[in-house]
Amino acid sequence: MSKVKYYYDAETLSYRKVEKRKRNTAKKIGFFLLASALFGFLFFNVASQFYESPKERKLKRDKEFLELQLNNMNRDVEQLQTVIANVEERDNSIYRIYFDATPIPQEQRESGFGGVNRYKYLDGYNDSDKVIALQESIDKLKKRVAIQSKSLDEIEELAKDKEKLLASIPAIQPVRNKDLTRMASGYGYRSDPFNKTRKFHYGMDFTAPRGTPVFATGDGVVTRADANSAGFGNHIRIDHGFGYVSLYAHLWAKKPYNVRVGQRVKRGDIIGYVGSTGRSQAPHLHYEVSKDGERINPINFYYGNLTPEEFNLLLKASQEENISLD
Repeated sequence: MSKVKYYYDAETLSYRKVEKRKRNTAKKIGFFLLASALFGFLFFNVASQFYESPKERKLKRDKEFLELQLNNMNRDVEQLQTVIANVEERDNSIYRIYFDATPIPQEQRESGFGGVNRYKYLDGYNDSDKVIALQESIDKLKKRVAIQSKSLDEIEELAKDKEKLLASIPAIQPVRNKDLTRMASGYGYRSDPFNKTRKFHYGMDFTAPRGTPVFATGDGVVTRADANSAGFGNHIRIDHGFGYVSLYAHLWAKKPYNVRVGQRVKRGDIIGYVGSTGRSQAPHLHYEVSKDGERINPINFYYGNLTPEEFNLLLKASQEENISLD
């Protein structure tokens, strides 16, 4: 039961009962509610600066985690860019040069993607710019890897051809040094043994006893093994591919051919034997090398089985302007 309140009335010199008015009570209640609401709003805003709800803490942790992952991914992309740049450098400056392939321009390797905005779907989010930059870096990296992969495929094919080329080039002496009597005549102007005139000698003459083995100087296919070419007598021609052809002339009449036309031979295979058939003054092997139809000096191709000392002696002998044997 609420207490009854009185006040002193000076006019009547007596205590009078305080009458409660509903209007004043409503005002007080309204004022109290407004003050409470204002206080609560101020308290919430101030407190929120120092205190976090569980949901806010979770969202904050998630954001920090995503930022950490973005930073880690950016670092990984930078490391991969360094690695691929190193591979590209070796590809251009070593592999492609060695195999006579044109280096790939760096602008082509690092070019971006033109056209419409590829990353529009990533706009409108927190840190969209970071995500877009990362995605663009990843896409460029993918493109560089694809270009490098294609380049290595090309290098692999070139390497196969290079290996075949190295095996095919006429690279050894057709007669072993231990079987030689002497190197009779080299590539260049020589005196013709029959009419004594000075003319160009397009091969090298190796003197050796009849029946001395003659070796294929590189891998290839026998295209001729006959005596139907004027002056050469019994002779063999081998097509080595890549424009190279070797010729072995004046072979032994008793056993001229150890191979047949169309047969594939390997470097070092015995293909015939030294003789003196055709336009020949004495037993010897006349040896020629052609590249793209042009006869060239065979002395440049004996790197496969001669020591530097042996090569120098052979070079010196081949440069002497003497009388050829054919």
